Amino acid sequence: MITAFVFVETTSPAEVVALGTAMAGIDGVYECYSVTGEFDLIAVLKVRTHEDIATVVTERIASLPGVAATTTTIAFRAYSQQDLAGF
Repeated sequence: MITAFVFVETTSPAEVVALGTAMAGIDGVYECYSVTGEFDLIAVLKVRTHEDIATVVTERIASLPGVAATTTTIAFRAYSQQDLAGF
């Protein structure tokens, strides 16, 4: 399973709720958060292949009305309190 994070800038703050809801309904989007800072939304993708990331981001998320720009990063490893409990 590949995890990626898609940082989304909207054309207007008024678009956040509609876009967040729409993005959450896309296959491959595991979670979607409205956030503060440079970006308006962050989508967490959980997909099988890198090709799936390309499809979800370019064909589904970026094509939604109200999306001004996206920036995508791919996770290498996950670290959590559960992972560190054994140390």
